[in-house]
Amino acid sequence: MKDLNKRFIYFICTVSAMGGLLFGYDWVVIGGAKIFYEEFFGIGHDPNLQGWAMSIALIGCLLGALTAGSMADRYGRKPLLVAAAFIFLVSAYGTGAYSSFTGFLAARFVGGIAIGIASGLSPMYIAEISPASIRGRLVSLNQLAIVVGILAAQVVNWLLAGDDTDWNVAEGWRWMFWAEAFPAAAFLVMTLFIPESPRWLVMHGQKEKAAAIFRRVGGERHAEQELQALAAMRNEQHEGGLSLLFSRPYRRVLVLGVIVAVFQQWCGTNVIFNYAQEVFQGAGYNVDNTFINIVVTGIANLVFTGVAIYTVDRLGRRTLMLIGAGGLGLIYLLLGACYYWQVSGIFMVVLVVLAISCYAMSLGPVTWVLLAEIFPGRVRGVAIAAATFALWTGSFLLTYSFPFLNRDLGTYGTFWIYTVICAAGFAFFWRTLPETKGKPLEELEKQLVKDNNESSCNNL
Repeated sequence: MKDLNKRFIYFICTVSAMGGLLFGYDWVVIGGAKIFYEEFFGIGHDPNLQGWAMSIALIGCLLGALTAGSMADRYGRKPLLVAAAFIFLVSAYGTGAYSSFTGFLAARFVGGIAIGIASGLSPMYIAEISPASIRGRLVSLNQLAIVVGILAAQVVNWLLAGDDTDWNVAEGWRWMFWAEAFPAAAFLVMTLFIPESPRWLVMHGQKEKAAAIFRRVGGERHAEQELQALAAMRNEQHEGGLSLLFSRPYRRVLVLGVIVAVFQQWCGTNVIFNYAQEVFQGAGYNVDNTFINIVVTGIANLVFTGVAIYTVDRLGRRTLMLIGAGGLGLIYLLLGACYYWQVSGIFMVVLVVLAISCYAMSLGPVTWVLLAEIFPGRVRGVAIAAATFALWTGSFLLTYSFPFLNRDLGTYGTFWIYTVICAAGFAFFWRTLPETKGKPLEELEKQLVKDNNESSCNNL
């Protein structure tokens, strides 16, 4: 579209995506701090406490995701983004400030609440304000921000993890968390300058405000088209909520979204980020080389997320999800074999980089694009909250279980489990996942909900 105000669009989408940047940083920084805070708190030989330290934020994610949807539907998308930014800022300071393990866990829990809010809300906000022709690319900006945050955490961890082990154990791990406060403060300030979602405004009777935002995004014609499509869908809808979400017309798309969300976690790639130290040391690397290799994986993650942004509106969502599930299954099969036969060295690093690259150009960003697209407007907030809640439940189970699986089955057995999960995901996407690229959100709603409901009624 010639009239697109790309400067305005990219500004508001970038600000919203900063929630993803903080999500990525907060999610991965703990992996680099792990060996130091475990010694500080004396939990280095307790898998249970190690698991809680790594996964307590995920319980916060569940709470944040569970409450964010209904609150975003009631109060708006923007106020929740402001709240997430403030919580990130408080958590960043608190995690590094506490000297008790209980306080550390509490601060990580609070940070998880912010992740739970931002993880679903940022891509939803971007999808609701973006023109359909470039929506996939813009929603993928959120994933790009996530991997920038991941890389920033990896670089900060690498720079702070010097040779002075005593300082690292006493203070260094604290600064790894405190560094997050600077982008969190910037996010808090910048969210004050973005508009409310125009689709939320229309749903709450503020048509003129929504029209002004649509006009600023794409001109008069774009505003008319969006408002007409929203008006047509509104005439066929009633008030949304959990009861509507679990009713027959919406149940099928909810199940699809939940499976897509959980699979993004159960495919296993986040284990490489959260337990990178164990993965690389298991491949024969010492601590210094491990940090260097972690940064290499972060660079690959960033580069191939750029590939996803370029291809998501060209190849489509379904194709990329199939590439991700099939590619990761094959790579994990090889990784498991290498750990089983005790292969070490550069070949292991190559396989890990390939796994992260495959994930970064497919399952990582495309999952969030799909979740932002497939749910109907009236239940989008609570539906994305339900799918995000399921995602973080899956992530908690994945993260908490890895130390035990790694101990009882070995790293090779754990990766072979992820191979089976990836194969099952590939089969599901092949049979069930529709293509959503280039379609207005209201058209997708008709395709995924109304048409499916009519088909079900005809089959009765």
